[in-house]
Amino acid sequence: MKSESRRSSAREYISGLAAAGRHHFVSSEARAALGVTADAAKLALRRLAKQGLIATPARGFYVILPPEYRSLGCLPAEQFIPALMKERGRSYYTGLLTAAQYHGAAHQRPQAFQVFVDRTCRSLVCGMVQVVFMVRKRLQEVSVQHLNTPRGTLRVSTPEATALDLVGYQEQAGGLNQVATVLSELAERLRADKLPAAADAAPVAWAQRLGYLLEQVGAPEKAAELERYVRTHAQQSTALLPGASHEDSQRNAAWRLHVNAFVEPEL
Repeated sequence: MKSESRRSSAREYISGLAAAGRHHFVSSEARAALGVTADAAKLALRRLAKQGLIATPARGFYVILPPEYRSLGCLPAEQFIPALMKERGRSYYTGLLTAAQYHGAAHQRPQAFQVFVDRTCRSLVCGMVQVVFMVRKRLQEVSVQHLNTPRGTLRVSTPEATALDLVGYQEQAGGLNQVATVLSELAERLRADKLPAAADAAPVAWAQRLGYLLEQVGAPEKAAELERYVRTHAQQSTALLPGASHEDSQRNAAWRLHVNAFVEPEL
């Protein structure tokens, strides 16, 4: 009887949170609300998880699952990442292919929700939801915008910052050809006059590569301001494909770039 009463109290607790418009909580809050020991609270929450009523994206952090997301086994990442990052006291923004999707470049749905953080953070799996965290230097300087979700406000890199990150993190974005494909869709959202300011938060080599790729995908007008930026800031040539040999590559003088890879976007 005592165990059954505890389960009922736990269900009432999460029902009350959901009724108040809150869909997340931490273990210490649940323990205090239920008035039980840490082990008893953990047992009650484990039962709720087995019933598909809650999920645990990160240790000690729980989300309440409305019926439409129980088959997913978790809330969609954009609906709990803001709360999780706030609870952990972490700076972040959503980037790369995930951010590109929000900006209309939806050629290929990323397998994982991609998030940049200021220091190492372990990736997580919650039901069918995967979140990958990547460290971004000078994260606080990256230009972001705020998008509303059903459970809060999500920080997302601007189209310009997203474009630069794509060329800076080519491997995590699916490779050079995938980056070019995404840029071909993202180009119409880019503001040419905003690219130099976005470039200030990244290595200048990223601007060199981005300018060249924008020309290759048929958006040279988006690269005009960036070319002036590169002319002023680039002290040396860099390779289009980092880590690959460029001994026999052609050199693009405008972008001070060794073109050591053939670009084939899926236009």
